[in-house]
Amino acid sequence: MTIDLPDAAATHAAGAALAPLLRAGDVVALRGDLGAGKTSFARGVLAALGLAEEAPSPSFAIVQAYAPPEVSLPVGHVDLYRIDDPAEAEELGLDDLLTDGALLIEWPERLGAALWPHALLLAFAVTPDGARRLTWDVPAAWETRWPPPHRLPR
Repeated sequence: MTIDLPDAAATHAAGAALAPLLRAGDVVALRGDLGAGKTSFARGVLAALGLAEEAPSPSFAIVQAYAPPEVSLPVGHVDLYRIDDPAEAEELGLDDLLTDGALLIEWPERLGAALWPHALLLAFAVTPDGARRLTWDVPAAWETRWPPPHRLPR
């Protein structure tokens, strides 16, 4: 399925629609080129989970962890852009974050075959008019949760 997100606010709102659906152990893989909306979407998720300030991009830190009371559910916001080899990701402790929280992973293709099979795969693309197009691949673990009925921006 596909929806068009006309601007950054709509991308942020789509992320906010995902937030109440997240559970401990969830992985959300955010694919797309630079500037396609991955970080804006993640910021929408984090804001809806209660993060008061704008979440920084985890590009340099690679993993930015958020925990209560800052957010209602522990979340690791991960940016694997600078990871060249999937083996490097093993040192990040991502499995540990899934014990009681969720992961939002930008550039998940850098994990190769190590990406969790239960991950919700969201792909962002820039349309010719500058809007964003969101498409998804829904594994069994997400079939009853995504897309959220009546929550995605139009």
